[in-house]
Amino acid sequence: METKTGKFNAKTYRNTRHLAYWTAAWVLTMAIAAFGPKLIWNLDTTVSALFIGINTLIGVGMIQANRRYLNGLDEMQRKISLEAMAIALGVGVVGGLSYGMLDIAKVVSVHAEISHLVILIGVTYLVAIVVGNLRYK
Repeated sequence: METKTGKFNAKTYRNTRHLAYWTAAWVLTMAIAAFGPKLIWNLDTTVSALFIGINTLIGVGMIQANRRYLNGLDEMQRKISLEAMAIALGVGVVGGLSYGMLDIAKVVSVHAEISHLVILIGVTYLVAIVVGNLRYK
């Protein structure tokens, strides 16, 4: 007979694995949608729209997988994740808007790109998760 902890760990592992699959599929379709128009299908707008639609649908699946993952966590893990998301959102909004204004005012020579914001949010979330786990151990 499987213990309650064993079932929880198995469910968490399954939710994590599913989230990883959905995330990998989303990243792959994002790369295809981003680079395909120039490298594969010579800027055909129909094909581009199709792949952007596929990417969007897979993104919705990834969001649902992330929701299932978060709902399957215990209270402490959920608290760490919520705090990390709050920090990442705040840094993304404040940092992104500040960086955009610096670009508009020509204070920085590098143009503000959405990819910079995505990287900032991702790194911030990762660091906040690590710090949260260390803090609550």
